[in-house]
Amino acid sequence: MFNHLAHQLSCRLSRGATAALLLTGIAATSSSLAQAQEFLSIKGNTVNIRAKPTTSSEIAWELIQGYPVQVIDRKDDWVKVKDFEGMLGWVHQPLTMTEPHFLIKAETVNLRAGPGTNNGVITKLSKYDIVKTLEKRDNWAKVQTSDGQEGWMLESLGWGW
Repeated sequence: MFNHLAHQLSCRLSRGATAALLLTGIAATSSSLAQAQEFLSIKGNTVNIRAKPTTSSEIAWELIQGYPVQVIDRKDDWVKVKDFEGMLGWVHQPLTMTEPHFLIKAETVNLRAGPGTNNGVITKLSKYDIVKTLEKRDNWAKVQTSDGQEGWMLESLGWGW
């Protein structure tokens, strides 16, 4: 029944109306894709996050290498970013990278030998530690610490990508 009605409707629509419906569907899909969270990580050893998208603007924050930030907006070569605690400011795009990292947001996180609580604890991570993301599997992330140690952590205990 539904297929028959859909066929009748499509036969009655002009080519222009059909194109408009297709474009509406594409636009709706594009806008929902655009709402997906985009992350970057800080590239330099210490990078200034500014109140406005210009080098003459006051420095709001300083972030260290690997610090993950969520992209909120873009303006020319500048990116408006936030972290898990809220809005930060603007960072110059060349000072960011697309290499994924997590910031530890829990007080203590067990770094495990495998993805699951049945795997042994290799070491513990502390709040605000930054780890490089190597792989993701079933809500677990394989990460590498600054001293090269690798292991698995529960993604929800960190913030980033």
